[in-house]
Amino acid sequence: MGRYVVRRIIQAIPVILGATFLIYALVFLLPGDPITALAGEKRQDPAVVAVLRDRYHLDDPFFIQYWDYLVGLFKGDFGEDYRGNQVVDVMKTAFPYTINLAVTALVIEMVVGVTAGVVAALRRGKFIDNVVLISTLMVISIPVFVIGFVLQLILGVKLNTDYGIDFFPVSFNEDAGFRSYLLPAYVLASTSLAYIARLTRTSLIEVMRADYVRTAVAKGLSPLRVVVRHGLRNALIPIVTFLGMDLGGLMGGAVITEGIFNIPGVGHQLFQSVYLRERTIVVGIVSALVLVYLFANLVVDLLYAVLDPRIRYE
Repeated sequence: MGRYVVRRIIQAIPVILGATFLIYALVFLLPGDPITALAGEKRQDPAVVAVLRDRYHLDDPFFIQYWDYLVGLFKGDFGEDYRGNQVVDVMKTAFPYTINLAVTALVIEMVVGVTAGVVAALRRGKFIDNVVLISTLMVISIPVFVIGFVLQLILGVKLNTDYGIDFFPVSFNEDAGFRSYLLPAYVLASTSLAYIARLTRTSLIEVMRADYVRTAVAKGLSPLRVVVRHGLRNALIPIVTFLGMDLGGLMGGAVITEGIFNIPGVGHQLFQSVYLRERTIVVGIVSALVLVYLFANLVVDLLYAVLDPRIRYE
């Protein structure tokens, strides 16, 4: 197991290098000048522009700029943006919001999605199974921003004005605490939740047809024990794979959700940085998200051995 983990860590190094190179190159190729973008429509003094371009080495060739950034990155220095703020400080401010949002969304996926999938699998062909299949298909078909605005209107506005229930804030509010994350987390998790429900249903139905499940039933084990210990445990492998890979997607794909609910997280910061061509912030955030993907993928692979004792890593 230890050798496998070390090998995976070594394999992650070229992945990180490749990701930083591609993102840095894409931001470098964006049209427009980042120093000019800072001032918006205001006219800038050419002397000031020249000083700033020299300070941030914007006139150097691409590979020299990337090499300087890479050297600083391996020293733990993510650089600074064009306003003089350290990228690490920007990330420290934005990441807690997105982590709270992503973890809440992941919990909603696991609880609601897996439960709906198990119920649908055990009631295959019945009314509840059809309800789960139709509702999940509808959620998958509707864009996330539509779901966000509709739930924001119904649960955030109508529920408050018509019934006086002010439980779901329309916009992110620090004072509301955990409640501020519930609605945006559900919106963020909605599509993945639908996939989890359908994946759980399909996987559990397939497992319940296996010979060892029939043997467990023939031995007289309780239905709950058969489903949980012999059925669901073996059906969880594809589900865990999806959840592990989805964690990075939840953190990196929260641009729309954070924009709808005004959450000052990574998605919001990433959008603003791309618009202003803040390449150091973009590359720093994307590099951190790549690490999240790699770590989640490693954890998923290690969980395989826990869920299925037949799986061993040499």
